[in-house]
Amino acid sequence: MTDKMLEAFAGTKKAGSIASAALDEVAKIVKPGVTTEKIDKLCYDFINDHKAYSAPLFYRGYPKSCCTSANHIVCHGIPKDKVLDEGDIVNVDVTALKDGWHGDTSRMYFVGEVSTKANQLVRTTYDALIKSIKILKNDIYLGDIGSVIQNYVEKKGFSVVRDFCGHGVGKKFHEYPNILHYGEEKTGDKLKTGMIFTIEPMINEGDYETKVLNDGWTAVTKDKKLSAQFEHTVGITDDGYEIFTISNKGLDYPPYKI
Repeated sequence: MTDKMLEAFAGTKKAGSIASAALDEVAKIVKPGVTTEKIDKLCYDFINDHKAYSAPLFYRGYPKSCCTSANHIVCHGIPKDKVLDEGDIVNVDVTALKDGWHGDTSRMYFVGEVSTKANQLVRTTYDALIKSIKILKNDIYLGDIGSVIQNYVEKKGFSVVRDFCGHGVGKKFHEYPNILHYGEEKTGDKLKTGMIFTIEPMINEGDYETKVLNDGWTAVTKDKKLSAQFEHTVGITDDGYEIFTISNKGLDYPPYKI
């Protein structure tokens, strides 16, 4: 790897560790009765206390420091005074900007005891993400990532959202390449050492179709069935990959033992 690549990896890892640690803190407060506004404040304060900036805040007019997407919200749910109830599932998506580099990650949380179907959906989403990461290396194709996710998810009886994708990340919040979570293997560009991007599959209980609400941000399932998402920022190395947003406390999958 070149010095420039090493600098990018080091910067992304620092930002990613802050973002991941913020999600570790979120695990301490997610329970019935908590508001998504309180989750947002925690993320803002934690990232700020670590001398970083919440990249979503004011990005293209987005009003909050994180995204909180509960139940049938697919992504970009805006934190507000909504109270989370027993049995809800919620995704919290944070991006820390530290010393000019972005670290982007999201995680699912159970609010109390959840249904068997919700548990299966969340488990499938997490496993699909990890399976796609494990194939990463030089000279595989972008389409291989989506193919692994789609094949696994559809065999489990769920569907992959088409309207949103992963993305390159670094000095810019969103850049090349787009990472589709569905598709054909051996299609698209090849991965090369030094590439940094997110993989963030959004998986629906029912149909994959979505719509954006009148706030211009909140995307929901058209059939109002559940949706789940996990996200990591990863980099391609000479001999494989590195994940920049792993939880240092092992809080990778709910329910989280605090």
